[in-house]
Amino acid sequence: MSVSAHAADRAANPLHQTLGAPENWKVSGSFRTRLEAIDGQFRPAVAGDDFLLSFRTTLFAEYDGGPVRIGAELFDSRGYLQKKNSSAGTTEVNALELGQAYLGFDLDDRLGDGSSSAIMVGRFTQDIGSRRLVARNQFRNTINAFTGIRFDWQDAAKDELRLFWTMPHNRLPTEAEEIRHNQVEWDRESSDLQFYGASFTKAGMFGGTVELYGYGLHERDAPSYPTRNRRLFTPGIRFARAPRPDRFDYDFEGIYQTGQARATTGAADRTDLDVSAYFIHVEIGRSFAGGWSPRLVLQYDRASGDGPNSASYNRFDTLFGARRSEYGPTSLYGAIARANFSAPAVRLEMVPDKSWDGFVAYRPLWLEDATDSFSGTGVRDRRGTSGKFAGHQIEARARYWLIPKLARLDGGIAYLAKGRFLKDAPNAPDGDDTRYAYLDLTFTF
Repeated sequence: MSVSAHAADRAANPLHQTLGAPENWKVSGSFRTRLEAIDGQFRPAVAGDDFLLSFRTTLFAEYDGGPVRIGAELFDSRGYLQKKNSSAGTTEVNALELGQAYLGFDLDDRLGDGSSSAIMVGRFTQDIGSRRLVARNQFRNTINAFTGIRFDWQDAAKDELRLFWTMPHNRLPTEAEEIRHNQVEWDRESSDLQFYGASFTKAGMFGGTVELYGYGLHERDAPSYPTRNRRLFTPGIRFARAPRPDRFDYDFEGIYQTGQARATTGAADRTDLDVSAYFIHVEIGRSFAGGWSPRLVLQYDRASGDGPNSASYNRFDTLFGARRSEYGPTSLYGAIARANFSAPAVRLEMVPDKSWDGFVAYRPLWLEDATDSFSGTGVRDRRGTSGKFAGHQIEARARYWLIPKLARLDGGIAYLAKGRFLKDAPNAPDGDDTRYAYLDLTFTF
């Protein structure tokens, strides 16, 4: 979050008002309940149909003592009624976690007239740029969090800089039985997993913004925590123009990934492979004035997969990014991830009034490499004889404010018409096309 965005986020809210609106305090929270179901599962070795009732609660408080801020936030993410062999895991369940606990130091305009800057130390969440590599999760039931230090700066022209060094939190527990029972276990962070980098955004370029960034990730095995020993450097560039009525907008992003990693987390796997992977996103939209405020969007996404060359590793790693806004619901669904896929898309967004918004989208799906597992499905044909066509995805979503700014209903569906690959690959599950639906209600206070 930028410095200015952080300031705007400190506005009064219902819980803050209920507590008497103390001037130096910000207090807020949320509670979400979700029902979701899937049939015609695309993943191997999990329930062919499944149901999940999930809850997510957050409670945030921050004291502003002038140049110093003290903040904390509790997360509580729980799941119920899923099958024993459900795909639900640490992305759905993380009971009672202190996700944020930090000190913030506001430097105001000490680094230039009209600028604002701040330093944050401790546990925190963060969104950066497009959120494709670093995000605070919104749709997903659990939330990425980090322990470390970050610096934010913004000048009068709205140029922005972020520098950070962190230890990402590993969500616990990881055992299926403990997850099913929503067992409370504090998440783990250590220097065995480090994530750091910089992002600079230049405003007023080509009618929008230009963002340059580079992120490093370094991990090593720890007791009870085997890893692929990733040592990655991920540079990227993004050109973006925000949607507005009666004009075109765009979002072009290119990312490269290099470094070293191992093919598996096995203790016997000691071979470091050279990494060479990439991701591209192309998006052009057109917003129209008038009733329902329609926006028509054309997109194309491509992420590299790991080919048959045993001397290198080519599957793109999305790090700590979010994907619901572009690729459909996650949780029990989540067929598309930023790895080994190539897919155009068309999307129609609508805002009938201040209470309603929604969209419909269609996306045909191909593998980038026929021998790697397809995107987020886990389905793989190592010989590459099942072809590259994975199928068609259709999705729709609608949201409605039952009580403006306080209670919101959100519902959506996704349909995956399985193509040749998802039917013929050796570990592809038998069954019909995939059908998924969810309905959630969120209270913000």
